[in-house]
Amino acid sequence: MMENKFDDLVKIMERLRSPDGCLWDRSQTKEDIGKYLLEEAHEAIDAIEEGKSEALREELGDVLFQILFLARMSEESGEFDISDVIDTISEKMIRRHPHVFGDTTVESVDEIRSNWEEIKIRSEGKPDRKGSLSYKIPRSLPSLARAKKITERASMVGFDWDKKEGVLEKIEEELEELKAALGKDGGPLIKEEIGDLLFSIVNLCRFTDVEPEEALRFSIAKFIKRFAFIEKSLKDEGKTLEESSLEEMDRLWDIAKSRDDAKR
Repeated sequence: MMENKFDDLVKIMERLRSPDGCLWDRSQTKEDIGKYLLEEAHEAIDAIEEGKSEALREELGDVLFQILFLARMSEESGEFDISDVIDTISEKMIRRHPHVFGDTTVESVDEIRSNWEEIKIRSEGKPDRKGSLSYKIPRSLPSLARAKKITERASMVGFDWDKKEGVLEKIEEELEELKAALGKDGGPLIKEEIGDLLFSIVNLCRFTDVEPEEALRFSIAKFIKRFAFIEKSLKDEGKTLEESSLEEMDRLWDIAKSRDDAKR
Protein backbone atom coordinates (compact mmCIF):
# COMPACT_ATOMS: atom_id res chain seq x y z
CA MET A 1 0.00 0.00 0.00
CA MET A 2 2.77 2.42 0.99
CA GLU A 3 4.75 1.54 -2.14
CA ASN A 4 1.75 2.29 -4.36
CA LYS A 5 1.24 5.69 -2.75
CA PHE A 6 4.89 6.57 -3.23
CA ASP A 7 4.77 5.48 -6.87
CA ASP A 8 1.66 7.61 -7.38
CA LEU A 9 3.50 10.67 -6.03
CA VAL A 10 6.47 9.97 -8.32
CA LYS A 11 4.07 9.83 -11.28
CA ILE A 12 2.53 13.16 -10.27
CA MET A 13 6.01 14.68 -10.32
CA GLU A 14 6.72 13.14 -13.72
CA ARG A 15 3.48 14.53 -15.12
CA LEU A 16 4.16 18.03 -13.81
CA ARG A 17 7.58 18.05 -15.49
CA SER A 18 6.36 16.49 -18.75
CA PRO A 19 5.89 18.53 -21.99
CA ASP A 20 2.14 18.67 -21.33
CA GLY A 21 2.59 19.34 -17.63
CA CYS A 22 2.83 22.58 -15.66
CA LEU A 23 4.73 25.47 -17.22
CA TRP A 24 5.86 26.72 -13.80
CA ASP A 25 7.18 23.32 -12.69
CA ARG A 26 8.96 22.84 -16.00
CA SER A 27 10.69 26.23 -15.70
CA GLN A 28 12.25 25.54 -12.28
CA THR A 29 15.97 24.95 -11.82
CA LYS A 30 17.80 22.91 -9.19
CA GLU A 31 18.84 26.16 -7.54
CA ASP A 32 15.18 27.23 -7.33
CA ILE A 33 14.09 23.97 -5.76
CA GLY A 34 17.06 24.01 -3.40
CA LYS A 35 15.76 27.27 -1.95
CA TYR A 36 12.25 25.82 -1.61
CA LEU A 37 13.64 22.70 0.07
CA LEU A 38 15.38 24.83 2.69
CA GLU A 39 12.23 26.90 3.22
CA GLU A 40 10.01 23.83 3.58
CA ALA A 41 12.48 22.26 6.03
CA HIS A 42 12.27 25.36 8.22
CA GLU A 43 8.47 25.23 8.09
CA ALA A 44 8.61 21.60 9.19
CA ILE A 45 10.79 22.62 12.15
CA ASP A 46 8.24 25.30 13.07
CA ALA A 47 5.51 22.66 13.08
CA ILE A 48 7.62 20.41 15.32
CA GLU A 49 8.30 23.19 17.82
CA GLU A 50 4.66 24.23 17.88
CA GLY A 51 3.53 20.63 18.42
CA LYS A 52 1.11 20.76 15.49
CA SER A 53 0.87 17.24 14.09
CA GLU A 54 -1.38 18.14 11.15
CA ALA A 55 0.93 20.97 10.13
CA LEU A 56 3.94 18.66 10.44
CA ARG A 57 2.25 16.07 8.23
CA GLU A 58 1.69 18.69 5.56
CA GLU A 59 5.19 20.18 5.82
CA LEU A 60 6.86 16.77 5.63
CA GLY A 61 4.92 16.19 2.43
CA ASP A 62 6.23 19.49 1.07
CA VAL A 63 9.81 18.50 1.96
CA LEU A 64 9.35 15.11 0.30
CA PHE A 65 7.96 16.75 -2.83
CA GLN A 66 11.02 19.00 -3.18
CA ILE A 67 13.24 15.93 -2.88
CA LEU A 68 11.26 14.19 -5.63
CA PHE A 69 11.49 17.38 -7.69
CA LEU A 70 15.30 17.39 -7.51
CA ALA A 71 15.50 13.66 -8.19
CA ARG A 72 13.27 14.05 -11.27
CA MET A 73 15.46 16.86 -12.61
CA SER A 74 18.53 14.69 -12.13
CA GLU A 75 16.82 11.81 -13.92
CA GLU A 76 15.98 14.07 -16.85
CA SER A 77 19.65 15.02 -17.17
CA GLY A 78 20.76 11.37 -17.01
CA GLU A 79 22.44 11.60 -13.59
CA PHE A 80 20.32 9.42 -11.29
CA ASP A 81 16.69 8.81 -10.32
CA ILE A 82 14.75 8.50 -7.08
CA SER A 83 15.45 4.73 -6.93
CA ASP A 84 19.17 5.48 -6.87
CA VAL A 85 18.60 7.98 -4.04
CA ILE A 86 16.72 5.36 -2.01
CA ASP A 87 19.34 2.67 -2.71
CA THR A 88 22.16 4.99 -1.68
CA ILE A 89 20.64 6.01 1.66
CA SER A 90 19.50 2.45 2.44
CA GLU A 91 22.99 1.06 1.86
CA LYS A 92 24.55 3.88 3.87
CA MET A 93 22.28 3.42 6.89
CA ILE A 94 22.86 -0.34 6.97
CA ARG A 95 26.61 0.15 6.61
CA ARG A 96 26.79 2.79 9.34
CA HIS A 97 24.71 0.80 11.84
CA PRO A 98 26.68 -2.44 12.22
CA HIS A 99 25.43 -2.67 15.81
CA VAL A 100 21.89 -3.04 14.40
CA PHE A 101 22.40 -4.82 11.07
CA GLY A 102 25.66 -6.61 11.89
CA ASP A 103 27.43 -8.25 14.80
CA THR A 104 29.18 -5.17 16.25
CA THR A 105 28.59 -4.56 19.95
CA VAL A 106 28.39 -1.05 21.41
CA GLU A 107 27.98 0.19 24.97
CA SER A 108 27.17 3.89 24.54
CA VAL A 109 26.00 6.63 22.21
CA ASP A 110 29.56 8.01 22.13
CA GLU A 111 30.79 4.65 20.86
CA ILE A 112 28.12 4.70 18.15
CA ARG A 113 29.28 8.16 17.06
CA SER A 114 32.89 7.02 17.02
CA ASN A 115 32.04 3.97 14.90
CA TRP A 116 30.00 6.18 12.54
CA GLU A 117 32.99 8.45 11.90
CA GLU A 118 35.38 5.50 11.56
CA ILE A 119 33.10 3.84 8.97
CA LYS A 120 32.93 7.06 6.98
CA ILE A 121 36.71 7.27 6.84
CA ARG A 122 37.66 3.59 6.55
CA SER A 123 34.83 2.14 4.45
CA GLU A 124 33.60 5.14 2.47
CA GLY A 125 36.86 6.97 1.92
CA LYS A 126 35.48 10.18 3.36
CA PRO A 127 38.02 12.72 4.64
CA ASP A 128 38.69 12.67 8.35
CA ARG A 129 36.64 15.66 9.50
CA LYS A 130 39.21 16.26 12.21
CA GLY A 131 41.56 17.22 9.40
CA SER A 132 39.27 19.80 7.83
CA LEU A 133 37.49 22.34 9.99
CA SER A 134 34.67 23.13 7.58
CA TYR A 135 34.34 19.77 5.78
CA LYS A 136 30.66 19.10 4.98
CA ILE A 137 29.38 22.00 7.07
CA PRO A 138 26.97 23.60 4.57
CA ARG A 139 27.49 27.30 3.88
CA SER A 140 23.70 27.61 3.60
CA LEU A 141 23.20 26.66 7.26
CA PRO A 142 21.94 29.47 9.49
CA SER A 143 25.01 31.26 10.82
CA LEU A 144 24.43 30.32 14.46
CA ALA A 145 24.10 26.62 13.61
CA ARG A 146 27.17 26.76 11.35
CA ALA A 147 29.21 28.50 14.04
CA LYS A 148 28.29 25.78 16.54
CA LYS A 149 29.34 22.99 14.18
CA ILE A 150 32.63 24.70 13.36
CA THR A 151 33.49 25.22 17.04
CA GLU A 152 32.60 21.57 17.71
CA ARG A 153 35.13 20.56 15.06
CA ALA A 154 37.79 22.79 16.62
CA SER A 155 37.03 21.24 20.01
CA MET A 156 37.61 17.74 18.62
CA VAL A 157 41.30 18.57 18.06
CA GLY A 158 41.69 20.24 21.46
CA PHE A 159 41.24 23.88 20.45
CA ASP A 160 38.78 24.77 23.18
CA TRP A 161 38.30 26.03 26.72
CA ASP A 162 38.44 23.62 29.63
CA LYS A 163 35.23 24.92 31.19
CA LYS A 164 32.43 27.40 30.58
CA GLU A 165 33.97 30.03 32.86
CA GLY A 166 36.64 30.57 30.22
CA VAL A 167 33.94 31.18 27.62
CA LEU A 168 32.25 33.71 29.90
CA GLU A 169 35.54 35.58 30.24
CA LYS A 170 35.86 35.60 26.44
CA ILE A 171 32.33 37.01 26.12
CA GLU A 172 33.19 39.78 28.58
CA GLU A 173 36.37 40.50 26.62
CA GLU A 174 34.48 40.71 23.31
CA LEU A 175 31.84 42.94 24.90
CA GLU A 176 34.53 45.38 26.05
CA GLU A 177 36.03 45.41 22.54
CA LEU A 178 32.58 46.13 21.12
CA LYS A 179 32.11 49.03 23.55
CA ALA A 180 35.46 50.44 22.43
CA ALA A 181 34.46 50.12 18.76
CA LEU A 182 31.17 51.88 19.46
CA GLY A 183 33.11 54.69 21.09
CA LYS A 184 35.20 55.11 17.95
CA ASP A 185 32.07 54.99 15.76
CA GLY A 186 33.81 52.62 13.35
CA GLY A 187 31.22 50.90 11.14
CA PRO A 188 33.27 47.92 9.85
CA LEU A 189 34.92 47.44 13.24
CA ILE A 190 31.55 47.45 15.01
CA LYS A 191 30.29 44.74 12.67
CA GLU A 192 33.40 42.68 13.31
CA GLU A 193 33.14 42.99 17.08
CA ILE A 194 29.43 42.14 17.10
CA GLY A 195 30.27 39.04 15.07
CA ASP A 196 32.99 38.07 17.55
CA LEU A 197 30.55 38.51 20.44
CA LEU A 198 27.93 36.34 18.75
CA PHE A 199 30.54 33.69 17.97
CA SER A 200 31.60 33.62 21.63
CA ILE A 201 27.98 33.28 22.74
CA VAL A 202 27.62 30.28 20.41
CA ASN A 203 30.56 28.70 22.24
CA LEU A 204 28.73 29.23 25.53
CA CYS A 205 25.68 27.52 24.02
CA ARG A 206 27.87 24.54 23.15
CA PHE A 207 29.25 24.33 26.70
CA THR A 208 25.76 24.45 28.20
CA ASP A 209 24.15 22.02 25.70
CA VAL A 210 21.90 24.73 24.30
CA GLU A 211 21.14 24.89 20.58
CA PRO A 212 21.74 28.54 19.65
CA GLU A 213 19.12 28.51 16.89
CA GLU A 214 16.51 27.11 19.28
CA ALA A 215 17.44 29.62 21.97
CA LEU A 216 17.14 32.56 19.59
CA ARG A 217 13.87 31.27 18.11
CA PHE A 218 12.50 30.98 21.64
CA SER A 219 13.48 34.57 22.43
CA ILE A 220 11.97 35.80 19.16
CA ALA A 221 8.71 34.01 19.91
CA LYS A 222 8.72 35.47 23.43
CA PHE A 223 9.26 38.98 22.07
CA ILE A 224 6.43 38.59 19.55
CA LYS A 225 4.08 37.30 22.25
CA ARG A 226 4.85 40.17 24.63
CA PHE A 227 4.63 42.80 21.92
CA ALA A 228 1.28 41.38 20.84
CA PHE A 229 0.13 41.88 24.45
CA ILE A 230 1.21 45.53 24.22
CA GLU A 231 -0.70 46.02 20.97
CA LYS A 232 -3.86 44.39 22.32
CA SER A 233 -3.74 46.29 25.61
CA LEU A 234 -3.34 49.62 23.83
CA LYS A 235 -6.14 48.74 21.43
CA ASP A 236 -8.41 47.96 24.39
CA GLU A 237 -7.57 51.44 25.67
CA GLY A 238 -8.49 52.92 22.31
CA LYS A 239 -4.91 53.73 21.35
CA THR A 240 -2.50 52.75 18.57
CA LEU A 241 1.21 52.09 18.94
CA GLU A 242 1.98 55.36 17.20
CA GLU A 243 -0.19 57.29 19.69
CA SER A 244 1.48 55.72 22.72
CA SER A 245 4.63 56.75 24.54
CA LEU A 246 7.63 54.57 25.19
CA GLU A 247 6.81 54.72 28.89
CA GLU A 248 3.34 53.25 28.25
CA MET A 249 4.75 50.45 26.13
CA ASP A 250 7.47 49.72 28.73
CA ARG A 251 4.81 49.50 31.44
CA LEU A 252 2.80 46.97 29.44
CA TRP A 253 5.96 45.05 28.56
CA ASP A 254 6.74 44.68 32.25
CA ILE A 255 3.24 43.34 32.86
CA ALA A 256 3.64 40.78 30.07
CA LYS A 257 7.05 39.80 31.43
CA SER A 258 5.75 39.37 34.98
CA ARG A 259 2.98 37.10 33.65
CA ASP A 260 5.55 34.94 31.89
CA ASP A 261 7.72 34.82 35.01
CA ALA A 262 4.74 33.75 37.11
CA LYS A 263 4.18 30.73 34.81
CA ARG A 264 7.72 29.37 35.31
